Amino acid sequence: MAKTGRDKNTKNKAKHSRLVDQKKNKKRKEADLRKERLTALKQKIKENKENEK
Repeated sequence: MAKTGRDKNTKNKAKHSRLVDQKKNKKRKEADLRKERLTALKQKIKENKENEK
């Protein structure tokens, strides 16, 4: 016999998937920011080496 009324567990699933998406986006942004910082640092080091020569 099926339950009548509200579907079971849909509210929690939606909330959970939203939170997981937020977590993934945060990790992705942090990784991109780290990449940008590293490339900037590499360029700075390269410029310093060229200037020393």
